Amino acid sequence: MSETTMIRKATSEITFEDRWINVMAHLGIKRNSYRVDPGLYSLGTPDQDSPVFVSANYSPSFRALRTALKGIHGYILVLDTKGVNVWCAAGKGTFGTDELVLRIEEAHLGEVVKHRRVILPQLGAPGVAAHEVKKRTRFKVIYGPVLAADLPAFLAAGEATPEMRKVGFPLKQRLEIIPVEIVNTFILTLILSLPFYFAGGIITAIAALVAVSAGNILFPPLLPWLPTRNFSTKGFTLGALVALPFAIMAAFGQHGEALWQRAGWTLAYLLFMPPVTAFLSLNYTGSSTFTSWSGVKREIFAYVPVMAWMFAPAVLLMVALAVARAMGA
Repeated sequence: MSETTMIRKATSEITFEDRWINVMAHLGIKRNSYRVDPGLYSLGTPDQDSPVFVSANYSPSFRALRTALKGIHGYILVLDTKGVNVWCAAGKGTFGTDELVLRIEEAHLGEVVKHRRVILPQLGAPGVAAHEVKKRTRFKVIYGPVLAADLPAFLAAGEATPEMRKVGFPLKQRLEIIPVEIVNTFILTLILSLPFYFAGGIITAIAALVAVSAGNILFPPLLPWLPTRNFSTKGFTLGALVALPFAIMAAFGQHGEALWQRAGWTLAYLLFMPPVTAFLSLNYTGSSTFTSWSGVKREIFAYVPVMAWMFAPAVLLMVALAVARAMGA
């Protein structure tokens, strides 16, 4: 082994710091700052025949891998993905061919192990050209299962089962995203609620909060059951459902206002709530492997203009109605 080869030590134990980072990451606080140093790590007491696993340098990804490998002796080659998880980094190119080749060469991996195999997570496949890696390093890329938790069974069987290859977005994973989105949209919620309170009163402010909450909190668990295929129209559907009670209240519950005013407020709710929910729902395309970059781009170009053309007239209508109400019309 070359004297320049530096191998850091890793363990499968979960520390308080690991748990704290996990909580902060799930809240979206300084999310891109949770990084481990790229390079080669040893787990247990590996030898020249031990497997080599490849990870992103996003701390939760690295933690998931090393804890899944408890009791297994091996090496972990950490790529510099700028603190981004495997799937997102593969799409951005940082979990990619050049970075993998660079880390193999810098770690002198050919001197550390006798075999010529590196095991990559399946979700890293879009960023890595396996044939190019083999050509440049003589290391064969083997794609492991989707989940790190399946690695012990994968190693025992020598291959991934069809179940290990399936990409899911189960309820638990969908619920884990909610705190991040709540934190990320806190300012947006304030921006929406305060002006709407002054324009339409407490009910209108509550409607703004409900529209945001529907996109952040209701959309993830309801995702599989909302009709249509893409996230935007699912969001429009959910937004229309939560807007309906406010529209009915405006149409029949506002005593002392003229018919045209009640009709105006009814229309305003139906115009401004669905696009808010749809916009936030569209944001979940970045959290699900059910979408692709090309598909997301199509959704953005197709539906964001619709959201704007609904939301802007709704705001103008509400301002006009508020002015009319203030003037006693």
